[in-house]
Formats: sequence, C-alpha cells, structure tokens
Amino acid sequence: MKTYRTLLFDIDNTLLDFNAAEEQALQLLFANHDIPLTEESKKRYSLINQGLWTAFEENKISREQVVNTRFSTLCKEYGIEKDGKLLEAEYRTYLNNGHQLIDGAIEVIKNLSCHYELYVVTNGVSATQYKRLQDSGLYPYFKEVFVSEDTGFQKPMKEYFDYVFLRIKELSVHETLIVGDSLSADIQGGQLAGIDTCWFNPQEKKNDTNWNSTYEIGRLQELYDLLNVNNEVASVQV
Repeated sequence: MKTYRTLLFDIDNTLLDFNAAEEQALQLLFANHDIPLTEESKKRYSLINQGLWTAFEENKISREQVVNTRFSTLCKEYGIEKDGKLLEAEYRTYLNNGHQLIDGAIEVIKNLSCHYELYVVTNGVSATQYKRLQDSGLYPYFKEVFVSEDTGFQKPMKEYFDYVFLRIKELSVHETLIVGDSLSADIQGGQLAGIDTCWFNPQEKKNDTNWNSTYEIGRLQELYDLLNVNNEVASVQV
C-alpha cells in the first residue's frame, strides 16, 4: 500500500449527511411559508440546485448566482409568489443547523488525525460549512478548512488545489489523497491536481464518467484497511 502523509476530505455526503440536512431545512422552510412540500417539488428543487452547482463547478456561474437563483426558479415554475432571495436566507439559517454525520465519521476522522494531517476541501458557503463542522464535532481534527467561497476558486478547478497546496507546508502531491463522494468535483479535481483519489460511494453508483478513482470505498471504516491503520478508537486531545 502506498504511503500517504496528507488526507483531504470533502464534507457534504462524505462526512456530513447533506441530504438529511437539506431535507430538514426544506421542510422547515416550506412549512413556515405554507408551501406544500411534495415529492415532486423536492425532486424538482434538487434538479435545479444540482444543475446550478454543476454549472458552478464548471466555472460557468458564480456561487452567488447559485444561491440567489434556485428558489426564485422553483417559485416561478410553480407559480408561487415569494421572494426567492428571502427564502434563500431563511433556508440557509435552517441548513446551518444541519450537521447529521455519515456513519463512522467522527470515529474515523479522530483515529486518522493521529496518523495523518487532515484538511477539509469543500465547495459551498463558508459560514454554513464552518458551523456544521463545529456543531458536528469534526472541526478540531482538521489542520485547516478550505471553502471555495474563501479561496476564490472551486473544485474541480486546478486553481483551487493550487491555492490549497500553497498553504499546506511541506506538502507532497505524491503523498496526498483526496476522499470524496463527487466524481465531478473530488475525483476529477484530484486528477487535475495530480493526487490520488478515493471515491466514497456508499450507494454503489455506476461510474459512467472518464474520472476513474485510485480507490473506491462504500463505508468510511474501509479507510482503515486501505491505509493500514488500526481502527481502535484513539484518545486525541483537541
């Protein structure tokens, strides 16, 4: 097994259950405005949101366009007379409080922090990501957090990873591994940056892209065997 010194972790749907946080935030938002939240409207919101974030990853639109457009677009499609920007602000408040963990996240991160330098690499809104990391208990185990909003770039852009690498002392790309659930952001980004990649794929999705990961896991606990690390719960001072 190859030896690594630095591990880069995505947040959403890798360490934190973003889908659960999003579901909770949407339910609270729609209930507060007496808007029916149906399976159809949730699916439509998800498609709109994913499409906007994909365009952001491809550097076609800004982060501000993502967050200021999604609810306006949804409301227009359903003939709902609401201010999309105000809905976004309220939704963000609810989402900030969503920090449900992926199974094994705390245990795995705590243990790995004894053996590796850990960093967060995430696209998204800085205030949201920091609060969710802190509330979940994950934050103390990372050396630094790199949010796209703060860097001026986003995964999978090579410029994003250049920014990260310049700020990690004595980093070696040959001893760095990125772990994430997104083929387009994490795996493609890792390839563009010249580092090894680990696709977190708990739903066993088929990879029909050209972005092949170095490794693939279905549970975070599989990182123990992959990295040859003892899985006993460590005692870490944070």
